[in-house]
Parts: sequence; C-alpha cells; structure tokens
Amino acid sequence: MSTYTIYSAKTHFSRLIEEACAGEEVVIARGKQPLVKLVPIEAKPPARVFGAMKGRASVTEAFFEPLPEDELRVWES
Repeated sequence: MSTYTIYSAKTHFSRLIEEACAGEEVVIARGKQPLVKLVPIEAKPPARVFGAMKGRASVTEAFFEPLPEDELRVWES
C-alpha cells in the first residue's frame, strides 16, 4: 500500500493512476490522516445481445387473452 499526501498526489496523479491500474493500493491522505483510496474501475459488463433469450421462453395463446375485470381495475388505477 502506497500513501501519498494531497500535494504529492496532484503532482504525480498520472503515475498514481498507473499504479492503481496495476493492482497497487494507492491511498491519498491529508497530512497523516488517510482520506481516499484510488482504485481502478472494473471492466464493463458484457453488452446485451439481441436475441440472447431465443428459445428460452415461450408465449402461449393464454398471453393474448383479455385480463379478468378485477385485474384490469388494478392496472388502470
């Protein structure tokens, strides 16, 4: 774990980012009091793929039947 003062962190910010991305724990402190930890953002989750659920779900004729009156009232309120 590397600890840097705010002044030092401002001066060497690019290097600290590289250290954090390399897995080093980087802490920025005000005097001797640690304030924040610099960590890399995790990789983006995979993008959604159109048609990924194809063949996993089915829609029966019951889907197209009208809803009962009591359930329609709940949806319309």
